[in-house]
Amino acid sequence: MIYLDNASTGGEKPAAVQNAVLAAMQACANPGRSGHRLSLAAAERVLACRNLLSELFDGYGYERVVFTKNCTEALNFVLLGVLSKGDHVVATDLEHNSVVRPLEYLRKTRGVGVDYAPLEGGKLRAEAVAALLRPETRAVCVTSASNVTGEVPDLAAIRALLPERVLLFVDGAQGAGHIPIRMRETGIDALSLAGHKGLHAIQGAGALLFSDRVDPAPVLFGGTGSVSFDPMMPDFYPDRLESGTLSYPAVSSLFEGALLVKARRSDHARHLTMLTEEVLSALEGSVYTLYSRPNPCGIVALSHPALPSEELAGRLDGEFDIAVRGGLHCAPRVHRALGTFETGLVRASFSPFQGQREAAALVRALRRISTCV
Repeated sequence: MIYLDNASTGGEKPAAVQNAVLAAMQACANPGRSGHRLSLAAAERVLACRNLLSELFDGYGYERVVFTKNCTEALNFVLLGVLSKGDHVVATDLEHNSVVRPLEYLRKTRGVGVDYAPLEGGKLRAEAVAALLRPETRAVCVTSASNVTGEVPDLAAIRALLPERVLLFVDGAQGAGHIPIRMRETGIDALSLAGHKGLHAIQGAGALLFSDRVDPAPVLFGGTGSVSFDPMMPDFYPDRLESGTLSYPAVSSLFEGALLVKARRSDHARHLTMLTEEVLSALEGSVYTLYSRPNPCGIVALSHPALPSEELAGRLDGEFDIAVRGGLHCAPRVHRALGTFETGLVRASFSPFQGQREAAALVRALRRISTCV
């Protein structure tokens, strides 16, 4: 099978990532819970991963890197841990349900005000975000890249139009590993990561990085291995947000994946931009409507005039052994903005470990289907 669903989860894990997971399973110990050598060695590797992520994303130090099981959990930690009654948030129509659903929950349960900046031709303008600011706006929440089209908002331009008091939260699920994200330089106060996509880690690896302007209250409560005499959660990070045993294999995989990104992100971005440009150019003028531009996230979104997206995706799978994703991609606001809410889109998403063979196979299959409807 040709796996072109990498925007959902990376289909091919580098050898270093696989080896790290196997090593963690073969010498498994609980980091931060015991004083023996295996536990201490695991804790050292966890700390090394915190430091690496802080360096890679220009963060605020290892203590402000909290591990989660995915990006959704990280977003919940910061949104539910920071926002309260009377606050106002500006999000955008590019957002995934991992942002929209927590915000709508806060609207209904805490009275948090929420507005969504509209798109113009599928693009997000910084001015559209700034136009929704109020005196009570506490934060702006924006994706680093659309999981539907691969559109990359200009985070620096958005930050430049925000008052200093307004926090900037970024959903890094789709952009992290593909595009440069520099928290201090850009003025990002919280960055949520999904390790299993552009960071090449396994499922179950996520993280939240945040600035010293953000003080999230705990969402989960339990053991941390620190100040065990205190019935309340610790008042210091990362322990304050990390209840229970970490997934040491996942953290180990994230460390190796982040090392690869540090060394090769720019090369991978150029490669994915080239692949998406080749596919889009080959399909230009065909029966398909294209919703992506060449992008470093490797995403090509399209629709057929007669086939609903899930039927087209099913035919690519069943007839051509190509795995893509149809439907709404857990991002219904994007589809409403694009006018594709009723039928959805087919999204093909490439890995940096793929090349022209996979791109050509996708184009051939799509052309075959277009002539057989």
